[in-house]
Amino acid sequence: MTIQARYSVTIEDVARVAGVSRAAVSKVIRDAYGVSPEMRAKVQAAIDELGYRPRASARAMRGSSYTIGVEIPDIHNHFFPKIITGATTALADTRYQLIIAPAGPDHDQGPQAIEALADRQVDGIVAISSQVPQAWLENLGRTTPLVMIGVHQDSVNYDTLVGDDLLGATLAVRHLHDLGHRRIVHLTLAESRPNTTADTPHGLRVAGYARAVAGLGLEPEFVRVEGGQESARVGALALLSAADGPVGIFAAHDELALGVLQAVAELGLTAGQASVVGYDDTDIAAHPRMALTSINQSGTQMGAIAVRLILERIGGRTQTAHEVITPKVMARASTAAPQARATDAAGAARRQQQVST
Repeated sequence: MTIQARYSVTIEDVARVAGVSRAAVSKVIRDAYGVSPEMRAKVQAAIDELGYRPRASARAMRGSSYTIGVEIPDIHNHFFPKIITGATTALADTRYQLIIAPAGPDHDQGPQAIEALADRQVDGIVAISSQVPQAWLENLGRTTPLVMIGVHQDSVNYDTLVGDDLLGATLAVRHLHDLGHRRIVHLTLAESRPNTTADTPHGLRVAGYARAVAGLGLEPEFVRVEGGQESARVGALALLSAADGPVGIFAAHDELALGVLQAVAELGLTAGQASVVGYDDTDIAAHPRMALTSINQSGTQMGAIAVRLILERIGGRTQTAHEVITPKVMARASTAAPQARATDAAGAARRQQQVST
């Protein structure tokens, strides 16, 4: 029989009745990894007996730590510091501090990093890793305010914040087409990579690119790479070495675009012969020596919005929020009107002379 308590039941009460630690109760509530069936049954029995309701009162029961956790999949990605900067700025006039938890070098430890933050009793979590099971996130969102960035999902218990990746890809294609390019190639991650599914930014950029070029009457063309600047350089070298005319290249994010720019420089090509558009508009894109045209989705704004959503959840909001950032093109010197290569021009002159004679 459920006890009708006249006081607010706490997580410590559940732990005492179950004969386990507070951390163990937290793990059962969040459906965390590594919980044995026996432990789960023991804690659930205590929850049922006490009438514990974690969704409505989880934060009040544990008190406030005045910390917000931020999980990032990769410390080397130039876009993520912009999110952290935006979040830090938004918290400047509050008592809250950020705790950063990288997922690890393999980019597939998102659940463990997010769970590590939850175990530290942060008041809310902002997470970026896309390869985390949605059911697991829904369970976590029942007890901990949670915002997922870059995950295009119809969530119930957590908020989402995304860029309009379909529009961003369309803007990149249109920019190159408006300059006059008629061969527009998308350099993106290999389909075997885990963060390329249809609901991820990379997957949606692929779809947006394909739709945009088809709408312009052009043929879609892909260069698939494993990820990272070096693999993009190698892929771009193969593409540009075989090209017999100007090419516009839309890279899936700025790190890949930097590898493409390296290949362009090694081959001695101009921006008109090989125009490059990146995505994310990282700080390095605006550096005068890079001058990379990029799609801006305002990482600092994302960080600030994520913090606002977390604070709203802490304040009692229960309705799910799904916010979308509208991207824009930041045109720089890496893109220009199509220009024939010198060898192409010489070949055309010879062919014209042959026709004349």
